[in-house]
Amino acid sequence: MDGVKGRVCVTGASGYLASWLVKRLLLCGYHVIGTVRDPANERKLAHLWRLEGAKERLRLVRAQLLDEGSFDDAIMGCEGVFHTASPVIKPSFDPKTEILEPAVKGTLNVLRSCKKNPSLRRLVLTSSSSTVRARDDFDYKVPLDESSWSSVQLCETLQVWYALAKTLAEKAAWDFCNENNIDLVTVLPTFVIGPSLPPDLCSTASDVLALLKGESEQFQRHGRMGYVHIDDVALCHILVFEHDGANGRYLCSSTVIDNNELVSMLSARYPSLPIPKRFLQLDRPHYEFNTSKITSLGFKFRSIEEMFDDCIQSLVEQGHLSLHTAHQRPTFKVAV
Repeated sequence: MDGVKGRVCVTGASGYLASWLVKRLLLCGYHVIGTVRDPANERKLAHLWRLEGAKERLRLVRAQLLDEGSFDDAIMGCEGVFHTASPVIKPSFDPKTEILEPAVKGTLNVLRSCKKNPSLRRLVLTSSSSTVRARDDFDYKVPLDESSWSSVQLCETLQVWYALAKTLAEKAAWDFCNENNIDLVTVLPTFVIGPSLPPDLCSTASDVLALLKGESEQFQRHGRMGYVHIDDVALCHILVFEHDGANGRYLCSSTVIDNNELVSMLSARYPSLPIPKRFLQLDRPHYEFNTSKITSLGFKFRSIEEMFDDCIQSLVEQGHLSLHTAHQRPTFKVAV
C-alpha cells in the first residue's frame, strides 16, 4: 500500500469495472465512498467487503442514478469522483426515452452533485472507445485518437444505441464541466477483458463466456474490436486522476484485432474449449487506435494473451467454465 491518501467517490461501486477500481484505490491507500443501489444487499456486495483495506477505508452508501440529488452526500467532501455508473442498456422499443435520456440524465445528476462539492479536485468519467470509432468518414490508414468523435447521425441510422448513449453522455459532461469550471478527465476503454469480482457476470463477461463455450453469435457481430485488461482500465483511471498534467480524453486500449485473429489465437491457446476456428468475414471498416496520449504518461498495457488468460482462469475458478488444465497457464504464444 502506498500510504493513506484522501477521500474519493466511485459511483456504481459494485459493477464489473467499478469493483476493480475500488480494489485498486483501496490498495493505493484511498478512503473510498462507493455508491450502490442497495447497501443492504449482502450477496451483491460481499466481494467488495472482502477487498484488502475495505473494513478500514470503504463506505457504501445508497444512490440512484436517475434521482436528482441522490449523490450529494456521497460526493460531498471527496477530492476525487470516479463516475463509472451508467444505466443498464437493453433492447428497447423507445430508445430515446429508455436509453438515451437516462444515460445523459444520470451523468448530469452526478455532475450537479460534483458542482456542490468545494473539495472536488478532479472528476474522472468512464466513457467508451465507441464514442470515437462509430463514424464512416475517417482514413483507415490513420489511427483514431481522442480528437475523433462518433457520428450521432450514423449511430441513429444504424441504431447503435450504446455508442450513441455514451457519446451523448460524454458530450453533455464536457459541456457541463466547461460551463461550471469542473476539472474533468474522461477514460475511453475498449472491450474490457479480465477476472470478474462480482458474483454475477455482466453482459461483457457473459459475451466472453459464450464465445469460450462455442456460442459465438455476439462476437460474430463485433467484427474488429479493441481489447484491454480490466485491471489496466482501473489503473488508467487512477493515473489520470493523480497526474497533475492529465487533461481531456484518454483512449484505453491494448490491442485492436479482427475477431478471426482473436479466435485463432484463443482456439490454439485453449484447444480443449469449443471456441470457433473462424467467423464469417464482415464488411466492417479497418481501424487502429493511437494510445500515445496515455502511454506518454508512462502507462504500459498488458497483452491480449494475458487478459484472456486471467479472464479464463477466473471463469474456471468461479465455476462458469470447465478447463482440464485450469491450474496451468498455457505456454503457447501466438503473435497478434
